[in-house]
Amino acid sequence: MDNTSLMQEGLSLMAFGMGFVFVFLTLLVMATTLMSRLVMRFEPAPATEDDASPSSPSDNGTDEQLIAVISAAVRRYRQRHHR
Repeated sequence: MDNTSLMQEGLSLMAFGMGFVFVFLTLLVMATTLMSRLVMRFEPAPATEDDASPSSPSDNGTDEQLIAVISAAVRRYRQRHHR
């Protein structure tokens, strides 16, 4: 085999490989898009804030309680790891 035919064979193999990858990725994108559309079609509507439970965290004081717990933890961490 001379260098010219070897180079032509290499280029044709490269073109075949790149074409195969391009076709495969195109089909993959199309399949993913189709599945996404199917899921969005049959998925129930997302819940809005009106559908949420009537008691919000600020109503029963859990926000203040959570802030107090986090503050105490930060204070304790700073006391133990003071440089």
